[in-house]
Amino acid sequence: MRIPDIIAEKKKKGKPSFSFEIFPPKRQELLDNIDETLELLCDLHPDFISVTFGAGGSTRNSKTVEIARKIKEKYHVEPVVHLTCLYYTKEEISEILNEISAYGIENVLALRGDVNPEFPVKNDFAYANELVEYIKSQGDFSISGGCYPEKHLEASDPVTDIRYLKKKVDAGVNHLISQLFFDNELFYRFYEKTRCAGIDVPIDAGVMPVTNKAQIERMVTMCGATLPSKFEKILRKYEDDKEALFDAGLAYTINQVVDLIANDVDGVHIYTMNNPTVAKRICDSIRNLV
Repeated sequence: MRIPDIIAEKKKKGKPSFSFEIFPPKRQELLDNIDETLELLCDLHPDFISVTFGAGGSTRNSKTVEIARKIKEKYHVEPVVHLTCLYYTKEEISEILNEISAYGIENVLALRGDVNPEFPVKNDFAYANELVEYIKSQGDFSISGGCYPEKHLEASDPVTDIRYLKKKVDAGVNHLISQLFFDNELFYRFYEKTRCAGIDVPIDAGVMPVTNKAQIERMVTMCGATLPSKFEKILRKYEDDKEALFDAGLAYTINQVVDLIANDVDGVHIYTMNNPTVAKRICDSIRNLV
């Protein structure tokens, strides 16, 4: 089932979609045990699960398709396959699309991908909208895209960032998932700006549960998300107490998700970091809301 259709069905019931992101572990022993993670996450009944994609220029470098196939065939949850394009040729993208199509997977998340100096950039795609246009030419896929409530780090200003987002939607994106944020007001303002710009596709709010200080510092550096003062107070108070910070971080995330749902967002997408315990704590707290 296509993601926009899933969201539309949930909206008829007055509820948002609720979904997870996972990534293929780099360590083989963790990859061998991915079934345990998948089973625990799928038992929480998400509307879909997206699976991230790595750089490298070869389909052999990613277990994304294998995991997505397992999510669909074994656990009967709709998967969304991430596709990045900086380090892939058109032929390689076509090979991946043909493979997922053969498995009945129709949802993809088209991204430019982060710059990784360890791999040489290939020249077939420079931006996500180019990847979107190519995917559209290759088959009947439902294409999701990424967006940034606080603008992309490389964008000169928010207006320019939304202009490029509109270009991506015009190219064929029919659903958006936001980068993580910690201040819901930023997301609400961003959402209104997209509507003013003529972007009318559903937008899922991307939320990352933060349970340790190193994690938050890394993510803020990578995506440029700002920290509200109340969240900074939590970090300062509990930074030397891992268990307390875990509980406080989850409590903050749960409050954030409840507020998003109360404000009728299209969907909530949890960046699980492959931690089903965290996902379960959140789901237990909002069981009757989604």
